[in-house]
Amino acid sequence: MTAKIIDGKAISNKLLESIKEEIIIRKEKGFRAPTLVVILIGENPASKIYVGRKIMACEKTGIKSITHNLKEDVTQDALSKLITDCNQDKNIDGILVQSPLPSHINEEEIIAAIDPKKDVDGFTPHNIGLLAIKTPVLRSCTPYGVIKMLNTLKINLEGLDAVVVGQSNHVGRPMLLELLLAKCTVTICHSKTKNLQEKINKADIIVSAVGVPNFIKGVWVKKGAIVIDIGISRLDNNKIVGDVEFEIAKENAAFITPVPGGVGPMTVATLMENTLIAQKIF
Repeated sequence: MTAKIIDGKAISNKLLESIKEEIIIRKEKGFRAPTLVVILIGENPASKIYVGRKIMACEKTGIKSITHNLKEDVTQDALSKLITDCNQDKNIDGILVQSPLPSHINEEEIIAAIDPKKDVDGFTPHNIGLLAIKTPVLRSCTPYGVIKMLNTLKINLEGLDAVVVGQSNHVGRPMLLELLLAKCTVTICHSKTKNLQEKINKADIIVSAVGVPNFIKGVWVKKGAIVIDIGISRLDNNKIVGDVEFEIAKENAAFITPVPGGVGPMTVATLMENTLIAQKIF
């Protein structure tokens, strides 16, 4: 068998179009366009690309974007003050601080400084906590984007055995919570996990988010599994690859996401949806 390639770009485009249509309807009723503030620090080329994609998505949906380009040496206090000002601005619905941050910035403190009602990345302890107690509002964009992608497959996720590889606060841990919410049985793996291959080989759903090229070997994937590859790396030859050994894994899996063109577009689309939700609810 050869896996069906999950077209994240096509799925995300449909979501962006539905967001655009809803914003048009809301504006006709007198509501302003949702507003997203994006804070970019320094000159990281990858961060600039990611921010550019988010701004393009704003333009596509009709969301107003405001970008703050800060110097690499910005202080913790200056960044915190900017976030406080955005928190207090009633015309701002979402605040996003593009990671990674410079080493002198305490990222946990910066995330915690964002008003949970404007936390459209879904990273604050408050919003992760709401997800943990099964009452999510603003959900972490990448994990929720994965769930929205899985829902398009029309497969009943209840009772499936899922393995998440990677335990970061932004992806792995909220991914575990999202899969639990979908009533999967979830195992989360990390650098100290024993018998990783054995655990992956038994999984109905494999979600990898470690950022190591070809870390998950294709032969580890059992027949008929669903493979979601969140990791992204650039090789020395400039080729973009994921965590999963794609060409071999696709011969075993029933569904698999490509890198690029899989989860990435869903992350951006879910960010747009969160910005609209933030405006509507709060």
